[in-house]
This record gives sequence, C-alpha cells and structure tokens, in this order.
Amino acid sequence: MELRHIRYLLAVADHGNFTRAAESLHISQPTLSQQIKQLEHALGVVLLDRSGRTVRLTDVGEAYAHHARLALRDLGAAERAVHDVQDLTRGQLRVAITPTFTAYLIGPLVHRFRSAHPGITITVQETTQDLMEADLVADRLDLGIGFIGAHAAGIDATALFTETLVLVVGPGHPLAATGPLPARQLAREPLGLLSVNFATRLHIDAYFAECEIVPHIAVEANSISALLEFVRRGSVATVLPDAITRMHAHLYAVPLTPPMPTRTVGLLRRNTAYHSAAGRAFTAVVHDVAEEYRHTH
Repeated sequence: MELRHIRYLLAVADHGNFTRAAESLHISQPTLSQQIKQLEHALGVVLLDRSGRTVRLTDVGEAYAHHARLALRDLGAAERAVHDVQDLTRGQLRVAITPTFTAYLIGPLVHRFRSAHPGITITVQETTQDLMEADLVADRLDLGIGFIGAHAAGIDATALFTETLVLVVGPGHPLAATGPLPARQLAREPLGLLSVNFATRLHIDAYFAECEIVPHIAVEANSISALLEFVRRGSVATVLPDAITRMHAHLYAVPLTPPMPTRTVGLLRRNTAYHSAAGRAFTAVVHDVAEEYRHTH
C-alpha cells in the first residue's frame, strides 16, 4: 500500500466516477482501476460499490476514507513543518476572509506583512464563514478572519475588534453631511444592498425587521466593489461596516438611530493545526493592526 493508492481512492470517491477521477489525476482509467483493486486486495475488503451509474464507497470504504483523509491532512501538515523556514525567508500561507474585509482590512494586513516578509507567498481566499471553518478543519487553510460566534468543532477564535454597520453614501448624496438619521427615514431612501447570501445582509435585514421598516431596495449586488461604485456615483445609499468609509475618501458614514448592530471580528484557526513561522508572523501582524484599530476608531 502506498500513498498514491489512498489519493486514488479518495479521487474516485469525490468524483463518483472512474473516468473523471482519472482525468483529475492525469492517469489512465485502466491504471486507476488497477491501483484501486490493488488497495482492496491489500486490505482484503471491497471499498467501492461499482454496481450503479455512480461509483460509491461501501460502508467499509466510508470508514476507511474518513481515516485516510485525516491521515493525508496530517501528512500535509508534517510536510509544511519540515519545510517551514524559521527566518521567514521563504514559505507559504493560506488565509481566508469573509467578503466585507476585502474593502478595508485585508489590503493593509497583506501590505504590512509583505513589507516585513517579502519571501512569503500568501494565498488569500474570499469565502463564507461556514466554508472557511470547514476548510480550516480540513487543513486547506492556515488562518481565517471572520466573526466571533458559534463555531465548528475544532475551531479556535480570538477576538480582534468590533465592527459597526452604518449607512454609507457618496459625496453627492443629500445625506452626506447629515448627523444621526432616524432609521424610519430609510423607508424612503433608495438602497443598494448586498445579496441575501451575505452574512452582512442577514444583520441588515434583522435590523430593519426590529425597527419595523420595509426598506426601499433599489439594487442588490453580490460584489462589494460594484456596490461601492454605485454608491460613489450617488445613485443609492448602502449599509456596510463604518471602517470602509475611512478607507475610501469618497464615502461617508451616516449613523442611524437606533444604532445598527455591531459584530466582533475574530481570527480563526484549527486548534490542533501546526502553526508555521509564517502563520505566527501573520498572526502578530493581525493583532498589531487590530490594536491600532481599537485605539484609533
């Protein structure tokens, strides 16, 4: 039995088809079938049910695949530990963020980290918090920046700072120079909001429901950059974290009464993961930026 046998089995399980699995592995289908049969022979069990249109794991195959995935995850962590360079002259780091952080937080973080450690390659992924936590548990990520709350088993979360949602308008908007705005007035303002698959939108909808407001939603978008462009041109107002207005000079924050909800931003990681030198250095940068944020905002 070799590692390739395990990877081949998991590829077939993931694709449910020998042909697609072989293509993903860049080997021929007969070779893949032969390798799987060798694994089954070595274990003395049938791992795959080949009787249907879709190839499925048998019950014993499910049990074996579960432990095989954990083993591969730990081997991947072991390889990174071996190649970890303590002086940070080279290395890799996998980071995920929830979408609103693309507009104000990840840029300064990566810039500061890269300025100090230019030899480290960073992969940044924008995703939902549920997927982020699943990828952290599966060791497909090193660190995540999301929100404190109920977390998946195996996730450690460290609070960083508090994020506040506000009404955001462009320079030509009538509300740009106003003070606190009664929330009920939003029923008459054309709004551009993130689509409902964003966690931020759920907070916004809950706020409107609590205030018994039916908002005038003129535009929905699944892109924060597109939404900010609409707002900048003055056609709509939006609701986003107030920190975004401090990163964009052409945007203005309008506080609402009652105030909109706050959220605690957190740094997430798998509690049993190997923490590389690059990961530890990035964590230090995150905490430094968070400390500055708490004191200046």
